Amino acid sequence: MSNPAYIVGLDIGTTKIACFVGEKVENGKIVIRGYGKTESTGVKRGMVFNIDETVDAIKRAVSQASEQSNVEIRTVNVGIAGHHIKSLKHRGVLMRENSDVEINDAEIEKLRQDVFKLSMTPGEEIIDVIPQEYIVDDEPGIRHPKGMLGSKLEANFHVIIGQVSAARNILTCINRAGLEMENMILEPIASAEAVLGDDEKEAGVALVDIGGGTTDIAIFYDDIISHTAVIPFGGNVITEDIRQGCSIIKKHAEEIKVKFGSAVASENRDDEVVSIPGIRGRDPKEISFKTLASIIQARLEEIFDLVNVEIQRVNSQHKLIAGVVLTGGGAMMKHIQQLAAFKTGLDVRIGYPNEYLANETSEELASPMYSTGVGLVIEGVRRYEMALKRNTHTSSGNDQKKVEVSQEVIEDDPVDKDKKSSRFFFNFRERLITGFSKNLFRDEDIDKE
Repeated sequence: MSNPAYIVGLDIGTTKIACFVGEKVENGKIVIRGYGKTESTGVKRGMVFNIDETVDAIKRAVSQASEQSNVEIRTVNVGIAGHHIKSLKHRGVLMRENSDVEINDAEIEKLRQDVFKLSMTPGEEIIDVIPQEYIVDDEPGIRHPKGMLGSKLEANFHVIIGQVSAARNILTCINRAGLEMENMILEPIASAEAVLGDDEKEAGVALVDIGGGTTDIAIFYDDIISHTAVIPFGGNVITEDIRQGCSIIKKHAEEIKVKFGSAVASENRDDEVVSIPGIRGRDPKEISFKTLASIIQARLEEIFDLVNVEIQRVNSQHKLIAGVVLTGGGAMMKHIQQLAAFKTGLDVRIGYPNEYLANETSEELASPMYSTGVGLVIEGVRRYEMALKRNTHTSSGNDQKKVEVSQEVIEDDPVDKDKKSSRFFFNFRERLITGFSKNLFRDEDIDKE
């Protein structure tokens, strides 16, 4: 990138709202110039339930990140999750007018944008469309069709679908916080960009992001995303189980889970106990580490059973050689790696978002709990660069100024909001407002998973 471009990722989670300001440097790494984090009280299981509380939390997180990075934040790449998320596969077709002309970026993007016109069930919306592979004149397995010749261009797409109301609530919070949304990205896709290597994606790997409200899954094989899913259980459910099982308040349940929790009961002893202060003068309560671990293990086993269901949906034809990568705040639980390996029968490692981060980035951000936020910046950079390439292609031969897709900071030159409507990425805000009422494709064209 010839000019410095600051990409902002906004992770609106169940337990925290975190904002990251990142920049790609010369060696291809990402430097996080600033970040902010606040408690999330208006979000449950990945969905916004209180607009005002969420807006206030977003403002605080963005303000912290802006002050630390000395960057004025205008637009953000925001993550979306929640139990309403589902996915399907679709094949798009584009008949070319001239087979003697090389396939260009504009045609590839048009093929992708046409998928957004698919007719959805009332109340549902296409969140994102991810290409898996391209087919040129019935020749499959093509990753980059640009520059090829052919009369027919096809592609297999992984289509992410969610509730219109859930996406609109996120957009409302973003706008009320005085921001504009650049891209809405599925959170497990973002996390995968932060913690998975290309060799893992090629060999076959399942990313399991255990967050506060949900557990997000993204499965890759042959460097193609094969499946995504969201399980409506996360760390908050474990905290609630501890609260009820030990008859203590939620604050203390969360504290002992983080400090003394373990995913395997047999690794703990009955004579090791933690003392919980009594309420208003009542006697303190003692809880053994083994009892605490038993409660945690029971819920995690349920989560991994559901992860196995999702893996089996796409693992009938091939084995995930790279196994499972755990990330998210829940991945920091003691002994969770052993439990996951036992329940899935696969190799398991903990994913840290440090592979693509430059040395200048604070070590604190290399924690699994920040995988989604860092991944939103990485994915935002990737989409920014793709948009620049398309813009360069379409504007060649004239002196028009390149359209800016991300929030590059230019002193004394405020961005004209009217011009931002000319972005090359499909304007998600307009899709939410207008909806897709035109039945341009039949339902049977959609091969649902």
